[in-house]
Amino acid sequence: MEERRGRRRCRRPIRRGLSKPFIAGCGPRLRRVCGHESHESPFRLAVRFVFHSAPAVAAAIALGISDVLAKLILAAEGGVLTTLAFRSVVGLAFVTTWLYVGRRPRADARVRFISFGTGLLFAGLIFCLFKAIEAIDVPTAVLTYFSYPLLTGLAAAAAGLDRLRWQGLVCALAAFFGLAVMIGAHPAGLALAGIAFGLGAACCRTGVLLITRAFLVGEDARLTTWYSVVAQALIFVAVSLGARTWNPPQTSVGWAALVAMSVATTVSILVIFVSTVRIGPFRTALIMNLEPLIAVILSALILGDIITPLQAAGSGIMLAALIAFQLWR
Repeated sequence: MEERRGRRRCRRPIRRGLSKPFIAGCGPRLRRVCGHESHESPFRLAVRFVFHSAPAVAAAIALGISDVLAKLILAAEGGVLTTLAFRSVVGLAFVTTWLYVGRRPRADARVRFISFGTGLLFAGLIFCLFKAIEAIDVPTAVLTYFSYPLLTGLAAAAAGLDRLRWQGLVCALAAFFGLAVMIGAHPAGLALAGIAFGLGAACCRTGVLLITRAFLVGEDARLTTWYSVVAQALIFVAVSLGARTWNPPQTSVGWAALVAMSVATTVSILVIFVSTVRIGPFRTALIMNLEPLIAVILSALILGDIITPLQAAGSGIMLAALIAFQLWR
């Protein structure tokens, strides 16, 4: 009787956001929650889980690399506006090509307008992030920016879009505490402007996520991304032309970093889309928390940034609390 009961397949429907391949790769507890049981071997389940999580991991690695490459570009006297204009034009060419692969999506005027508006907000995001990287070290800039999941959860709860449990509030306080420890333990002191730019990027990201959740859920991600990238390219190229500033990197290393950074950020758009389709947006967002960890490691190896034990402890507290916040809120 027990054996028959163990083999019985749960007939509850699959929760939204969980694809069948991902469910097959989950552990027994998660499969019971999702409503699906699997009789595959643990090795095959592990391989399947790694396969379906690979796009999100690749996106986190690509963005972590691009954060470090941005510092190399700026160190080679490349201007922030010039760098972002070049990056946005490369991204627009890629997304335009991607848009014409497969079924042609359609959108009404409302979706186009909102997507264009989120593109302007995203332009503010990447401008603030690059200014933060220019002013302070990469680990501190990226970790300050990664306060955006906390700000998004708190803002969504305040606006009545989401429910914030007490566990989530405790995790948010712990994450901000870890960030404060990391900033306060910096051996050389920090420019407050860099911290302000990092928080500005986090606020812009919060706005993008809240607008997307409120108005763009269910729309074709390729089309909304295209309008967003068009807005970014227009604003950066227009501001660069208006200010008559064209400051490319002055070294071959800087130019190589500029091209590699543009390709890395562009490829991350595609793999994030693939990951969202495979494992859903929530688990993709969890895996993307690898980005600051990758940025910290690479900045130490490539840029020679020194992380003190107290800074490492603060960073660890923040990342752990950030993941717990996303799980428990």
